[in-house]
Amino acid sequence: MEALYKNFFRKKDNANPVLKALEEIPIFENLLKKELRKIVQLTHERKYKSNEYVFKKHAPAEGMYVILDGKIEIRDPKSRNIFANLNSGDFFGELALLDEKPRSASAVCSEPSRLIGFFRTDLLTLIKRYPELGNKILLNLSRVLGERLRETNKNIIELN
Repeated sequence: MEALYKNFFRKKDNANPVLKALEEIPIFENLLKKELRKIVQLTHERKYKSNEYVFKKHAPAEGMYVILDGKIEIRDPKSRNIFANLNSGDFFGELALLDEKPRSASAVCSEPSRLIGFFRTDLLTLIKRYPELGNKILLNLSRVLGERLRETNKNIIELN
């Protein structure tokens, strides 16, 4: 038997999984829910099979990806060096939001995966329509890239 009285004020946890994923990405840090919803409208969701390439080294760079489910390996196909093993909640390819240089490595699915794509054309559209929001994203992106550069420098120093 169902209860006669329900708490109609209790919030239901039926949030959009894409919105939830973006909230955890540093590039979209400190954005309001309504700003995040604008970004969600511009994202592209796609499923990949195990061993399928998300992109190959030297391919034109178009944008970044967020892993909703699955595992991605970032690697160099020639040397077979593995640069990163990424899981649900991780992101990669963000440098492509800033320039059109070819990819410096390949991204391959280690298992069936579901990704969100956010592309440079989407960011440029966002900047044009909502300059303040675009600036927030660009500032966050700069922080992420700066942190990755610092970490790379630290690793190089430790190797020598």
